[in-house]
Amino acid sequence: MDEDLNEGDEDLGTGLGLRPESRVERRANRRRARGRRAFGCFAGVISLLVVGSLVAGAVVGFGKGKDAIEQLFAAPDYSGAGKDPVVVEISKGQATKSIADTLEKKGVVKSARAFERVARDDPRSLQIQAGTYTLKKEMSAKAALALMLDTAKSILVTRISFRAGWTKAEVSDNLQKSKLKLPAGAAAGALAKPASLGLPAYAHNNAEGFLYPGTYDIPKGATAYTILKQMTAKYAKTAADLNLVKTAQHKKLDPYQAVIVASIIGAETNRPQDYAKVARVIYNRLASGQKLQMDSTIHYVVGRNGGVFTTPEQRENPSPYNTYKYKGLPPTPINSPTKDTLRAAINPAQGSWRYFTLINLDTGETAFATTSTEHEANVKKLQAWCAAHKDRC
Repeated sequence: MDEDLNEGDEDLGTGLGLRPESRVERRANRRRARGRRAFGCFAGVISLLVVGSLVAGAVVGFGKGKDAIEQLFAAPDYSGAGKDPVVVEISKGQATKSIADTLEKKGVVKSARAFERVARDDPRSLQIQAGTYTLKKEMSAKAALALMLDTAKSILVTRISFRAGWTKAEVSDNLQKSKLKLPAGAAAGALAKPASLGLPAYAHNNAEGFLYPGTYDIPKGATAYTILKQMTAKYAKTAADLNLVKTAQHKKLDPYQAVIVASIIGAETNRPQDYAKVARVIYNRLASGQKLQMDSTIHYVVGRNGGVFTTPEQRENPSPYNTYKYKGLPPTPINSPTKDTLRAAINPAQGSWRYFTLINLDTGETAFATTSTEHEANVKKLQAWCAAHKDRC
């Protein structure tokens, strides 16, 4: 039986002040409601068909669409394995973006973005090691990454150490005797052309004092110029860290003279706690017009030969480096200073000392004095120590 004709239906309008709905009207309204529901279902089916058609079309055109999008956002890239060798330094903890920027600046890849994309798609890129790489200019990003991951081929270095306090002649000799097997005279030849070494303007075109000591990783195929430029670059970074030029100028010091003082400090004492005091002695003597009388400056000319003192004959040497004979600083630095001696040269200690002398050659203990009488008493301490250690003096 049709529920619309059910005798039990209640007049819902009764009691609301509305005209009661007849059975015929209720029946018509219910039929219209069923029609609306049916239309809603039909519309849903149509919508699904439309969406399905769109998805199908997208799948069919995916290849072309993907190509178009990639073309729109393409990163410039070279092709092939590159050509001329180039040395690239990657530091510990350097992020992929920073590595990519370094490679672009060095001309290895055409764009940092190209390398970043290749690295992002290759999980091995997270294994790139810190080190000095020998890569090539104009490599494809993919080829650059592959070579960096093949460290047996890309990190080919020889480790060479240069001691603090070495002269440029000693640096040159060490280079020629190293495992690099440089052509005969290559190091001396490079030093003879200082304009190519990246020296600061205040170096007066002389590498002495600017070949920063330390241990360097030298890439395969490096020339004497490559190595010496690494050393001058390290000096430049150290000087920048110390703000050497501005600090020296603020204290009315010439930057070049500060490097000369730093080289003397390192040659006269080996105790860091004494560096700033030795600097003060030097500046106090210069200010008073007193001769420096430093054995180290004479050793620069005549050679040290393991001793710390000079002979009366050596102190008569006519060289301008003889600070026993001439007032003022020697004309150039006398060795390669370190960061600590450079810092002391531009930040001397406060004091009135004008003299200093070692009193224990084994420990490096140094005594400072303001008057000549005090200094003579300290010299006697040194003489007593030498008398007990004749093999050391």
